[in-house]
Amino acid sequence: MDENLLDNIIRRLLGTKNGRSTKQVQLTEAEIKQLCAASKECFLSQPNLLELEAPIKICVRKIVKSSKSGLKGFGVRLSSELSLAFDNALLGDKDPRYLIGLSADAVWWTLGQLFYDKGLNLESCWHFVLFGRDVHGQFSDLLRLFEYGGYPPTANYLFLGDYVDRGKQSIETICLLLAYKIKYKENFFLLRGNHECASINRIYGFYDECKRRFNVRVWKLFTECFNCLPVAALIDEKILCMHGGLSPDLKTLDQIRSISRPVDVPDQGLLCDLLWADPDKDLDGWGENDRGVSYTFGADIVSEFLKKHDLDLICRAHQVVEDGYEFFAKRQLVTIFSAPNYCGEFDNAGAMMSVDDSLTCSFQILKSLEKKGKGGFGNNTFRPGTPPHKVGN
Repeated sequence: MDENLLDNIIRRLLGTKNGRSTKQVQLTEAEIKQLCAASKECFLSQPNLLELEAPIKICVRKIVKSSKSGLKGFGVRLSSELSLAFDNALLGDKDPRYLIGLSADAVWWTLGQLFYDKGLNLESCWHFVLFGRDVHGQFSDLLRLFEYGGYPPTANYLFLGDYVDRGKQSIETICLLLAYKIKYKENFFLLRGNHECASINRIYGFYDECKRRFNVRVWKLFTECFNCLPVAALIDEKILCMHGGLSPDLKTLDQIRSISRPVDVPDQGLLCDLLWADPDKDLDGWGENDRGVSYTFGADIVSEFLKKHDLDLICRAHQVVEDGYEFFAKRQLVTIFSAPNYCGEFDNAGAMMSVDDSLTCSFQILKSLEKKGKGGFGNNTFRPGTPPHKVGN
């Protein structure tokens, strides 16, 4: 795809923001056709089970943790010398309460100056993979994710699916994601969700949006593209990511690698379960899913699977959770949901999860603009059940 055209599309999509709303960007059918064709080529050139390694270097504009102030944000660990220098540079003789309400830019500038004075490279001190999920056509929230997490290529992202349906701007949402995938192939990753399926988005809004704004041909272009998306990712051989959940048919990870593409989502079987299955805290073993598709699984299934495959954590999506993320099975599984105030019907927050080079996980909370008036990421950081791990240990 022509690089100038690609950059032009990205600029137009990013230029839509106007306060809390976003305007429609009417790309041409020819532009969408090129986006779909180029992204299909990207998806098929990479494995169905993406294998991503830490460290991944990302420069994030967020508040970091300070030893004196108790600020929380990323699980960044500075040396005692740097922590003390950071506190002195930021606070001086001020009371620590001075930090309440301090802008992230002020903290970031101070930290940048500190590292510059000591001859250190700021980028080298952060190693993150960022997980986003279930954007569901909420284009303004996608832009907020990038504003707070960093626009590519300053941040590397893995999205866990469900980019279309229900929201008002599915076309802008998926086009921006595809454009970033094409431009930053090795730094920007998209997994398939259950709504990246013709039989589902034919019903839940994406088909109607394509038909209203373009024609059925455009919907078919996206459908062909979705059929090429990878379905899972493995981070440093320790964190397994997918949209839905586990499957009783999943015996080895090679089964995921061997799923052929392009492929439509079947009504049952491994691919269906990876996109549709749900954890159930009231269940042992496998159970029927109230969705009428796939299964539910208990904490015992998660523990057995992790032990068998020498994994630390399963990261999945597929369900609205109140705080944007929710642990299951003694923090061996986490559900991430990145669309706040989902469809205007749920009073939920959204979240991003970050993983550094030692597999320390942290969360950034995206609050609802509708309820809070002025939204942004909060700082809710702690470590789940993923012990520090180095490649080769």
